[in-house]
Amino acid sequence: MSGRTDSVAGPAEAEEAERAEPAIRPEDDVDAEFHDEARRARWLATGTGALLTLAGVAAALLRLTGPAPALVPAAYATGAAVCAAAALLGARGRTRRALWLLIAGTMIMALGDQFD
Repeated sequence: MSGRTDSVAGPAEAEEAERAEPAIRPEDDVDAEFHDEARRARWLATGTGALLTLAGVAAALLRLTGPAPALVPAAYATGAAVCAAAALLGARGRTRRALWLLIAGTMIMALGDQFD
């Protein structure tokens, strides 16, 4: 029996101590921050897509009842459908594709406004 206090634990003892007390790594904070940012991006893409979809449907219904050519409400409805697809993609985590679809849907609705 040794009375030394500065002895190093053997591999079995070190493994047991590692299992008993999990070490907090700096990567855990980075992972949590990444997941929070991804969650915000999904919510933002989904919310923006839903909002633009509702705006496009409302504009299509308003233009449908007025004297505008038939192409105008069709463009608004098509843009709203593209924005709805973007909202679905955003909810599934495909935020980059959702962003491009939101841009395309808004451009289609703006094109419909030009026909008026």
